[in-house]
Amino acid sequence: MEATQTNLLTFMRGPKQYLIPIYQRTYSWSTSHCQQLWNDIVRVATDENIPAHFLGSIVYINEGIYQVSAVPRLLVIDGQQRLTTLSLLLAALANALKSSPDGGVTHNQIRNYYLLNNDESGELRQKLILTRGDRDTLIGIIDGEQSLPIDPADHLIENYRFFERRIAEGKLALDEIYRGINKLIIVDVSLDRNYDNPQLIFESLNSTGLDLSQSDLIRNYILMGLEPKTQERLYNRYWYPIESRFGEEYAKQFDFFMRDYLTLKNGGKIPTLRDVYDTFKDFSTQSQIGIEELVADVFKHAMIYVRFVFPRYEEDTQIKALLADIKALKMEVAYPFLLEVFLDYESGFLSREELIEILRLVESYVFRRAIVGIPTNSMNKTFANLSRSIKKDRYLESVKVAFRMLDSYRRFPDDEEFMFEFVLKDVYNFRNRSYLLRKLENHNRKEPVNIEEWTIEHIMPQNENLSNEWREMLGENWQEVQSRYLHTIGNLTLTGYNPELSDRPFYVKRDMEGGFRDSPIRLNKGLRELELWNEQSIEARAWDLADLAKQIWIFASVSSETIKAYRSSDDDEPAEYGLDHYEYLEGHSRVLFDALRKHIFNLDPGVREEPKKLYIAYKTTTNFVDIVPQRSRLRLSLNMHFDEIHDPRGMCRDVSNLGRWGNGDVEIGFESLDQLDYIMYLIKQSFDLHDDDL
Repeated sequence: MEATQTNLLTFMRGPKQYLIPIYQRTYSWSTSHCQQLWNDIVRVATDENIPAHFLGSIVYINEGIYQVSAVPRLLVIDGQQRLTTLSLLLAALANALKSSPDGGVTHNQIRNYYLLNNDESGELRQKLILTRGDRDTLIGIIDGEQSLPIDPADHLIENYRFFERRIAEGKLALDEIYRGINKLIIVDVSLDRNYDNPQLIFESLNSTGLDLSQSDLIRNYILMGLEPKTQERLYNRYWYPIESRFGEEYAKQFDFFMRDYLTLKNGGKIPTLRDVYDTFKDFSTQSQIGIEELVADVFKHAMIYVRFVFPRYEEDTQIKALLADIKALKMEVAYPFLLEVFLDYESGFLSREELIEILRLVESYVFRRAIVGIPTNSMNKTFANLSRSIKKDRYLESVKVAFRMLDSYRRFPDDEEFMFEFVLKDVYNFRNRSYLLRKLENHNRKEPVNIEEWTIEHIMPQNENLSNEWREMLGENWQEVQSRYLHTIGNLTLTGYNPELSDRPFYVKRDMEGGFRDSPIRLNKGLRELELWNEQSIEARAWDLADLAKQIWIFASVSSETIKAYRSSDDDEPAEYGLDHYEYLEGHSRVLFDALRKHIFNLDPGVREEPKKLYIAYKTTTNFVDIVPQRSRLRLSLNMHFDEIHDPRGMCRDVSNLGRWGNGDVEIGFESLDQLDYIMYLIKQSFDLHDDDL
């Protein structure tokens, strides 16, 4: 590595070409960055006491990428944003000098010194070559706006216009602007591919522009070490199609995708967004597959994932509608599970009809829980681990059973619980009310209604000072009825005549032009022949809609015999056991066990105890600790890899290569109550690993 301080214009002068690698993000500076640069230039241009302004570093690879040409081609690792912005400013200054010559520097000098290799032709003529999405726009700006592509990069055009406006204001003479630019200083960092590690250097750099996303880091990690031709082939074949599908959402959505991809690949272990890059590097190393195979696998999963984010890419109309509903519910937690399901569908493990039913079950699971009011903090791990229960030869059945075997706060609410809560739910203030009403209105409707064009109508008015007519209809306890049922589904409908309906009596709302009898909305169908609107009417309508709701949001229906068979298969033991089954669970071992058991149950109300033939299991979605009673102690198995445990006292033993009862690679001996707090510290690590991130 060679690093020297140099004048920016000196750095840019002379025959050379700066290549922005295809794996780098596109140009991303905003006008606010341009304004800051302009302010710095104005300051140094107008103050003779300031000899220079430090702009930052430009890092590039100087070896191994030259062509047979007099023009060295330098691969820029860091500094794209600065080089591009200065090129836009110089292009704007050159254009201004063309129409208003200034004695300091000429139009041709700026172009031939800093923007073009004037003795070359074709692509080599350009001093700076950007990535695919920006390349033609910058060339068009430098060569004249008649050369701009049909669909130019807006951010480049916007920043070029910004500099044009600042120059046209005339607050600085053209030669003063040039003098300010000439005071810009950079650190010129030249890397040698044979001795330096560009990837490590890239990771350590802190750009003065926007922070790199996890997607930027991953793309660079994969492609940076490859030969340029291989880079271009893999980028064009795999990465560019991914970027194109995600569009402007690429940077954000790819990070989410990669988190879910890694969750699937790592057996349900969910990385945080900030750790996606590091987790990917670990996965890439441990998987021991070639770069192209890895990129192809990422591409395959991304092409499925993009249909979750943008359902318009799904060609099947019915599946597209279900994906749109899932997106409307903001069910991103289900994406790791759905990734595997869609891959299996495309591989022929399940039929289209089975896929549709699984999508309906996933949607129903999330929606029913929302209606019942079950907290959502359990769902990311629930879905992350759901695929473990899939049996490829009985795909749909195994998914249904997996849903049914969820209990406590992870449960799939049954019809009775769902309908009861649905009737009493404050739907008007429900986050998903538009989705709920749309689904009710458009169920089995071939010509769906866009409910966004309609407003929600309270049949019984919201006004606390109800008219005498309304009070008489509702009865003596009208206040109680209004308070209890006002915002529930039984009292809500859709209308295009909300101002006209207002607080009018029920029969007026029913019979007027645009009223319930005159309405094409299905939700108003049951109101057309009613004479009264009171507590009984509201409840009756609510239960009718609840019956419709259970058909829309289906339950995971499967026989108890089938569930029992799966439990027996999973446990591989036909018998049920109690704590009295264990020979050594007495005396000192029993004292230790009772104390530990109490602390384990205190971890979470969803913890379950399941005595097995050879050990006692404690689980949420899966076992996190198994206990084997012994004569004078308890032997514990934590369901973790040994390298995942933090054990400063060194109590844990690696049993990954030993045959042991229980699950996991971490074994602990519990011999004294004095160890209890530390033992719980170790157990909590396994619990947190298998429980949900808040």
